[in-house]
Amino acid sequence: LTLLIRVSKQVQRKFFQNPFSSESSALRKGPESREILAVVHGHVEVRHNFISEEEENVLFKEDDVKTEKCVLRVRAVAFPKDSPLLGPVHVLDLDKDGYIKPHIDSVKVCERINPASSLLSDIVMRLVPKNKSTDWVDLLLSRRSLYILRDDARFKFTHEILKDEESFFSGQNVPRHRRISVICPNLPV
Repeated sequence: LTLLIRVSKQVQRKFFQNPFSSESSALRKGPESREILAVVHGHVEVRHNFISEEEENVLFKEDDVKTEKCVLRVRAVAFPKDSPLLGPVHVLDLDKDGYIKPHIDSVKVCERINPASSLLSDIVMRLVPKNKSTDWVDLLLSRRSLYILRDDARFKFTHEILKDEESFFSGQNVPRHRRISVICPNLPV
């Protein structure tokens, strides 16, 4: 797995390499953000190229049998065996100029695990502790990736999709295009 995360401090930007990351990761953090890293580590997972190009195309053709196979594969990775699952998936279609404001998903929609695929475009997702708006974690979600927010990452952080003009990761612009996300929630208990 390649997990690409950047933890930042808005005012002060002192960075160092994270010992938990793999060689191909780009993890950076501000000195006051150790607690954020501790929460995110183990509660956020990003799997790049989880969805194949063929599966991505199938999702647009709405071939129910092939789409169901893809959704079942996502659920098998994200949820414990015998976890109660919500039947329908949620699909978010975001225009190139669209963005998603900071929010915490309601537990009425999805309980402690929130898996979703990111299709058609690379994007930057920002996680911000709900009680500390000057610190944040940026996730680079590559096209066809699967990301999973669990437990504290779901309830103690807002998440948002950055506007195209704000879409930077490790100092590099991440050009935005139309983006579709397929979310596979589990049932609240």
